[in-house]
Amino acid sequence: MASSSPQFAFQTLFTCCPLFPEVGLRIGGSPSQLHRGAPPARPAAPLCRSLGFVVGHAGFLQSLLMLVVAYVIILLTILSICAICTNGAIQGGGAYFMISRTLGPEFGGSIGLMFYLANVCACGVYILGLVEAVLDVFGAEGTDPPGTRVLPQGYFYSFLYGSVVLLLCLLVCLVGARIYARAAFLIFLVVNLVLVAIFVSFVAVGPRQVTIARDANHTFNTSFTGFRLATLRANLPPTNVMTLRHVFAVMFQTPGLLGPIPVLAAIAGELRNASSSIPKGTIIAVVYTFIIYFLLFLMTSFTCERTLLKEDYGFFRSINLWPPLVLVGVYAASLSASMSSLIGASRILHALAKDDLFGIVLAPAKIISKGGNPWVAVLYTWALVQLVLFAGKLNTIAGIVTSLLPVCNPLSSPLPSPSPTFQLFSWHTCLLGIASCLLMMFLISPAGASGSLVLMLALLGFIHLRAPASSWGYISQALIFHQVRKYLLLLDVRKEHVKFWRPQMLLMVANPRSEAQLIRFVNDLKKGGLFVLGHVEIGELDTMPSDPIQAHYNFWLSLVDKLNVKAFVDLTLSPSVRQGTQHLLRITGLGGMKPNTLVLGFYDSFVPDDYFLCDPAFSQARENDHFGVDLPALQAHFPPVRGASAPKALPPTEYVAIVSDAVKMHKNVCLARYFPLLDKERLFSSKAEGCFVDVWPLNLLRPDTPAYVDVCSLFLLQLACILTMVSSWRAACLRLFLCVESGDRGWVAKEEKLKELLSKLRIKAAIRAVTWDHVVALHGQRLAAGEPFLNSAACQVTDEYLAAVNALVLQQGGQVAVRFLYLPRPPADTSMYERYLEQLEILTRDLGPTLLVHGLTPVTCTEL
Repeated sequence: MASSSPQFAFQTLFTCCPLFPEVGLRIGGSPSQLHRGAPPARPAAPLCRSLGFVVGHAGFLQSLLMLVVAYVIILLTILSICAICTNGAIQGGGAYFMISRTLGPEFGGSIGLMFYLANVCACGVYILGLVEAVLDVFGAEGTDPPGTRVLPQGYFYSFLYGSVVLLLCLLVCLVGARIYARAAFLIFLVVNLVLVAIFVSFVAVGPRQVTIARDANHTFNTSFTGFRLATLRANLPPTNVMTLRHVFAVMFQTPGLLGPIPVLAAIAGELRNASSSIPKGTIIAVVYTFIIYFLLFLMTSFTCERTLLKEDYGFFRSINLWPPLVLVGVYAASLSASMSSLIGASRILHALAKDDLFGIVLAPAKIISKGGNPWVAVLYTWALVQLVLFAGKLNTIAGIVTSLLPVCNPLSSPLPSPSPTFQLFSWHTCLLGIASCLLMMFLISPAGASGSLVLMLALLGFIHLRAPASSWGYISQALIFHQVRKYLLLLDVRKEHVKFWRPQMLLMVANPRSEAQLIRFVNDLKKGGLFVLGHVEIGELDTMPSDPIQAHYNFWLSLVDKLNVKAFVDLTLSPSVRQGTQHLLRITGLGGMKPNTLVLGFYDSFVPDDYFLCDPAFSQARENDHFGVDLPALQAHFPPVRGASAPKALPPTEYVAIVSDAVKMHKNVCLARYFPLLDKERLFSSKAEGCFVDVWPLNLLRPDTPAYVDVCSLFLLQLACILTMVSSWRAACLRLFLCVESGDRGWVAKEEKLKELLSKLRIKAAIRAVTWDHVVALHGQRLAAGEPFLNSAACQVTDEYLAAVNALVLQQGGQVAVRFLYLPRPPADTSMYERYLEQLEILTRDLGPTLLVHGLTPVTCTEL
């Protein structure tokens, strides 16, 4: 049943009321212990009990200062919550729902679970407090006259009484929020009647002697003086018995101050218009209770001797016109607070279960009744509270609440989204609220605060690892965007230096079914650099009703998730693959994060296996990925692998033209062949022999090249080195091949020069000299120095020579994982494009996974 705004205001006022429960709690030590300077064992009393303690030890002036500081802290938190509430619809789960939808599932789930446990323990505390308050009057060992001591006492009886009270709360919560709201409103009226009686008693009751019983055999007298300036003057300064830190800790954690936050968890999801009711109700409650507390502080300081305040924490009964009325308010408030914690905790548990943050453990808590009441979550919570009652140690349980509940307040002060209707906040108030709440946490209990933060971080890590992706639009994405934009502006392309060069790859993918292994290989090759998956859809936007590309992004991003690679996706619509690739080379990336290397699959007739049918991640049914893409939809989006006889999407001349375009745009180019055959699991298994990454830095189509260390060969070597630095490739050994002729007397000098270069570049590689006289003999007439490759001299590179080079590469022993070969520049004459491609095909035939590399960028530096 949805509640109206006035009713929520009443309920929130009641929750913050000074007679809110735990009035039966002892502060944790006797008054005599406190006078000796011992701090409270667990400062968990409510303000009606702790009011005398606070004013008695801190004096009126310091008490008023602490009250103002405490309310400023709570108000800062409330302002952020109000801003979040007015930024969208609030559902069940209250504070958990707001935190999770603002800060994300990690923070929301961890704080939500801690909030749930805090409410469970708080419910046990309120019930045990109520039982203790009842036994204090009606128990066999109570302090009231013997005629009222009718209830037997002991651990078992306290547990029995608590179980009866908890059963009553369970019945109310099982009926639903409607009866709870009506009961809360009724108790709100009762509590306010008691407040009126207390204020009237300050005026109507004359001066009297008050007898205080420390135990059954020791009593002493003190005075209620009525309104006297002398009493106020005596109560102005603090005493030196208790430190200000301990007194402030007792006051700050009273339910009247922390009450507005838990009540949100209790009934926010039951409100008809939460965005309007929560700001009104909470702010009115805070202002209302501050006025009440101020008046109580003032009247108490005017009328009660300090001895009465410090020795009798239940002095309101002693000075009331009708003392039983105070007990009525205490019992009613404690019972309602127990119901509030029980129903609030069940709503949080139901919200956690609906979001599937903890899997099957909380799955039954999703069940609701026809009226929408999460009765299974209520039963879960009831069982846990019953276990809390077994402890029977009031101060121990109160200590858990003290540790768990305050840590939820800083996380209730996040930076809200920029469009709430509630405007009484800024990032300054949010930051101040977080800092002040954290300060109070450590002021109250350093050990408890540290333990709570450690628990929160552990839960945060657990949820981050196992929780499904969500599309809630939480603020972390906005903060990431802000930081990325800021650092991208600082990444000035004019300040680039070769020492900090990284591979930034654009991999053009036609069909991921046949190129998944290549995608994963490039993900390794890029290491800490940029990786972009590019794809060109053939078409004209003029002939289409809308852009078809936008609907495809989710499928590609889901593919990235399935392959577990760190890559961006960029798609384009173009009349041809060549034009689309040009577009992507020009516009992909931003600022200093733009691709510097183009990677293409090789143009041949090789037909790989369908990766989607081989990999278990794609062959086993999975649930929807929360972005609208399930496994069948992902498989249906990408067409099956084409056969060898199927026509290709682009002719060979256009393929070579793409390579030529990239070189003209000063992009490095890599052509990848046979990568569907790459099996890393087999290569690096424990039973496999050592494998190698082979590097051939010489332009094998120009054996008369004068040097091994041009820009392209160094780029080739650097890529191979980067690959072996990746953790999954560290078992591979890097081999560098030096081709020599038997008549060349300078090959030893060349080898030493290469070793020196590798040493300066800190590259670990074995240099192997290979005699290739029989290969060079097939080259025919040597090309003139400086003559461009594949122009007039193209005819001199024969197929026999290329086959001999291919055989030479294959003859090198060992299990080779990947080969890196020098990729010659495409010919200037476009009529030679097909011949160029044929020569590359013969050169790399049956070599296994091979990367042909043409580098234009200097990537090595020996200077510091």
